[in-house]
Amino acid sequence: MKRTHPTSLIACVIAGAVIGYLGELLLVTSGANAVVPPLSLPITLVGVAAIVLSLAWPIRRSVTGASTRRVDPFRAMRVAVLAKASSLTGAVVVGLGLGIVLFLATRAVVPNPGTLWLALATALGAAVMLAGGLVAEWCCTLPPDDDDEEHAHA
Repeated sequence: MKRTHPTSLIACVIAGAVIGYLGELLLVTSGANAVVPPLSLPITLVGVAAIVLSLAWPIRRSVTGASTRRVDPFRAMRVAVLAKASSLTGAVVVGLGLGIVLFLATRAVVPNPGTLWLALATALGAAVMLAGGLVAEWCCTLPPDDDDEEHAHA
């Protein structure tokens, strides 16, 4: 499995922003209320980041030799995939939050400041989840072998 590339994260943020903005525009033009993310969403996103990091930390300790416990490689792969999924999902939700903020900020009628703060808090919570996923993904990578470096230079 390859590490998450920055271009895929940027594409996910842009796609999320477009979906968030156009989704709000579609709702408001059809006569429905704009969707405002609840306060529990950014709290949950930060919680998911903490859980992913707590799952990846023992793997990092084992990889670096700080722990003598052996880690199941299947568990390590599952945590790595969870970390990658967390970073990509965090990128999409960052875009959604920013798209909602952009939509609400560009309206002719000034929205309640609380709605802007909730959408911005969602984007910040998702950014924490994105960063946590990237750090956890880094924790699950193996350092290069000394034998591989010797063969590459020979």
